[in-house]
Amino acid sequence: MAILVTGGAGYIGSHTCIELLDAGYEVVVVDNLCNASKESLERVMDITGKSLTFYEADLLDRGALLEIFEKENIESVIHFAGLKAVGESVGKPLEYYHNNITGTLVLCEVMKAHGVKSIVFSSSATVYGDPAFVPITEECPKGEITNPYGRTKAMLEQILTDLHTADPEWKVMLLRYFNPIGAHKSGRIGENPKGIPNNLLPYITQVAVGKLDCLGLFGGDYQTEDGTCVRDYIHVVDLAVGHVKALNKVAKSQGGVWVYNLGTGIGYSVLDVIHAFEEANDLKIPYVMKERRPGDIAKCYADPSKAEKELGWKAERSLKDMCRDSWNWQKNNPEGYVK
Repeated sequence: MAILVTGGAGYIGSHTCIELLDAGYEVVVVDNLCNASKESLERVMDITGKSLTFYEADLLDRGALLEIFEKENIESVIHFAGLKAVGESVGKPLEYYHNNITGTLVLCEVMKAHGVKSIVFSSSATVYGDPAFVPITEECPKGEITNPYGRTKAMLEQILTDLHTADPEWKVMLLRYFNPIGAHKSGRIGENPKGIPNNLLPYITQVAVGKLDCLGLFGGDYQTEDGTCVRDYIHVVDLAVGHVKALNKVAKSQGGVWVYNLGTGIGYSVLDVIHAFEEANDLKIPYVMKERRPGDIAKCYADPSKAEKELGWKAERSLKDMCRDSWNWQKNNPEGYVK
């Protein structure tokens, strides 16, 4: 029986494929490669010494998905595929709603038609909006979400919950990620954004490698210790391991909906991350203060204790590890996956 990983060639997906293969799972990946590279999966197979099956297809293509489910013996789905740039989602709401929501509806319809009722969904801490309290537990109410990307995540959580209400055999695991950074310790796979990065660490590493002149910091006047935004940064490998633990729980369960925060429980400011990166790699990162970015909130970090108690999962890698591994990936692959 295989695990279908949608968006498996992407940043979090490719790292999760490594952990799944290492844990003995058979892996089938579907990815339309709109923001990913097939090369990442070649490297996943090199790193693990194991093979996976890859289909280049779009979740909006029902015919292609039906074919995959007919060919492969799929037991469970880990669903990463989706457009994910917060800023872009504000400018292209229809594209985001159509791609992320319709793609998931098609996926679930095809799963249902083949009797596959187990899904681990890649959600996000953005569903908490400007959180009612920090550290954020899973009981924190969903806040006023500030962008269409985050709204697609909240809507899909609701849709998947409704699916279980209608048919209690469905097993729905909602994983709310905080801020994944870092890369595999081999330096062979990592985050490979197209264009100017939306996320802090790839932005820092592209400055360090000389692709960008200096880092723009959005807002230095937040109500935080140093005025910059505070976030919960988690190593992408820790996050990937969380998916394997989630799958183990789903496999042993009869049906249900589970929600877990995947974070470290520690809030680091933007300046903390820059200083940790400089220290870990003995480099200087020039930066310039800019206006606040619309939709950014001051503080967001997790209380991850529920995942530790119920999944037996805990983030183990430090901020320094994240910075060192990010740089190791970027300096060895200045152009990402481009040969």
